[in-house]
Amino acid sequence: MESRILHKIHKKLDTKGMDIHLKIDENKIAHLKGKTNNWEEVVEVGLLVGKNRRIKNVVNDLIPKDVEIIKMDKSNLINQGKNIGIIDEVDILIVGGGVIGCGIARELSKFNLNICLVEKEEDISEGTTKANNGMIHPGNAAMPFTLKAKLNVKGNAMYSDWAKELNFTFKRTGSLILANSKEEKKVLNLAYLAGRLNHVPEMRKISGKEAMKIETSIEEEPKLALWTPTTAYVDGYGVTIALAENAATNGVKFYLGTEVVDIIHNNEEVEAVVTNKGIIKAKYIINCAGVYGDDIAEMVGDKFYTIHPRKGGILIFDKSKAGVSRATGTPNTKGSKQSKGGGSQRTVEGNPLWGPSAREIMDKEDLSFTKEDLDYALSVGKKSNPHINKGDLITYFTGLRAADYKEDFIIEKSNKIKGFIHVSGIQSPGLAAAPAISEMVVEIIKKVEGGLKQNLNYNPIRKALIEFRNLSRDQQDRIIKNDSRYGNVICRCETITEGEIIEAINGSIPCTTVDGVKRRTRATMGRCQGGFCGPKILSILAREQNKDITQISQKGHGSYIILKKAREIDLGGESIGTDK
Repeated sequence: MESRILHKIHKKLDTKGMDIHLKIDENKIAHLKGKTNNWEEVVEVGLLVGKNRRIKNVVNDLIPKDVEIIKMDKSNLINQGKNIGIIDEVDILIVGGGVIGCGIARELSKFNLNICLVEKEEDISEGTTKANNGMIHPGNAAMPFTLKAKLNVKGNAMYSDWAKELNFTFKRTGSLILANSKEEKKVLNLAYLAGRLNHVPEMRKISGKEAMKIETSIEEEPKLALWTPTTAYVDGYGVTIALAENAATNGVKFYLGTEVVDIIHNNEEVEAVVTNKGIIKAKYIINCAGVYGDDIAEMVGDKFYTIHPRKGGILIFDKSKAGVSRATGTPNTKGSKQSKGGGSQRTVEGNPLWGPSAREIMDKEDLSFTKEDLDYALSVGKKSNPHINKGDLITYFTGLRAADYKEDFIIEKSNKIKGFIHVSGIQSPGLAAAPAISEMVVEIIKKVEGGLKQNLNYNPIRKALIEFRNLSRDQQDRIIKNDSRYGNVICRCETITEGEIIEAINGSIPCTTVDGVKRRTRATMGRCQGGFCGPKILSILAREQNKDITQISQKGHGSYIILKKAREIDLGGESIGTDK
């Protein structure tokens, strides 16, 4: 098989200058080593190998010529954690505080278990989850007969109950794929076929006239359209915060700013994780570490896949601008390596959103936004929104997808180490599949344990936070009479009050950073992007946490905003020079 796959690589790709070595082990894991000319070739070779149906997965250790891969030395952090010693002992430890980790934590809290979640950042939803387009995909973009396709469709249907119980903003507005040419019709028909094979409900092909009735912003009648009414929209970080808060209410402990740097095991089963803040003993370790999933798996000697980060850039426009009210666009007919076909839509808060792009990168920390990302998003968005211009742009960002070389989800217990569970390769449509993934992981543990005892005190309801901007005048007046801080508007663009910010800071998952306040309340998400309200939010954070304002950061890890006080003010209003 090795020689056949190598022959295919040489046939499909220009392998001049490459030195590729392939070995397939007894578990059908392909191991690639050697040199390529660039990173794109590393990914292309890995994907070609992964397409072989007899290969379970790919460990890709190819590197580009003239590139030195330096592995980060964690020995100091390991020694630090071991010197601190044991800080907790739990039944289940979850690595990663994205939508998948928090979804699993909440699902497991239904049972009588001691659970903790460990997240290396200072807040939950700091990775992939916070930087996607928020679409709850219907299932017609997932490859048929994959785990990804199965869980996508199932998870989409489960979101209605999640939204009802957890009180996050959820809109099921549907989506449209438009075709104006023969090539676009072919791609549309492939999406329709995939949807049929994946059992996407209510999906149907419609005429251009019917499409224009559904989405009134369409100005030119398309020749054909694909209407999928089950498509929905959320804020990914909003879902994750809701899951985490409900999990915490039901007894799950959250260790934030806590990085897993090693896993203690005896070559048969897991025993504990070593973190920068100490050791946590655990019977089960669930790996939901996103782009670092393969690194965590390597800590227990069970790395049978490689995660290659795929970066996507997104543009956000002023919500006052007219445009499409749901995902609407033409399909990608060029087979671009930079895109999965992301188009234009409107967020649940009403902002036009264009993108994402999709580019393969080496660095798992690279969140830079490039001209390529900008040009792609502008090109796909302008097709459906001709009246929105660059000047209407208020922000942009990128996120990394945790892709493996089989392009499918990896959800299974380790075949090597008892107690270790892989939940990796969760890229798009991971957000849509999150409820089904959470349920599947619980079933894996149930099967191993022979069942789990119910948590009799489990409460599925997460109390809705006050959203002052969405209340009637009478409701606002009543709240202000009860707490005057809700009458102090801090963020004018989004009408966010001091009361809402304080409620977020003191929530069940404490919020300690400016970005944390932003994701919980939308403060700084408006047209001025914090230019007016930023200093006020800093002051509130400092006051509520009893900290000096120089200790307040944007997102933790030393991202301080105010480095020092330049001067003091005396009672008469005159400045006094100081070295503080």
